[in-house]
Amino acid sequence: MAIIHQHDKRSGITYVYDSKSYWDKEKKMTRAKRKLIGRLDGETGEIIPTDGRGRKGKAEVEKHDSPDYETLYKKLLSKNTAQETLIVALQKELKELKGSK
Repeated sequence: MAIIHQHDKRSGITYVYDSKSYWDKEKKMTRAKRKLIGRLDGETGEIIPTDGRGRKGKAEVEKHDSPDYETLYKKLLSKNTAQETLIVALQKELKELKGSK
């Protein structure tokens, strides 16, 4: 049993696997079975467990029990402003299309 670090060049994430070697009688060579343990945090160097599908564990989700309401409010406000701008632009375009008929 060994711990393997594998770096993904595309995403820049280092994944950590538990590797177990075994002898394959058919191919007459050693093979390895790997099981995903988690991701390696680049800053702290600790392993963040995942559920095997690249998703963060429950410990990560529970970490943020109390949301930052100010940040959420600002996000919603900017989203609302963008939607209002889009509505105004679409209404102008609709008037232009009705006028050209």
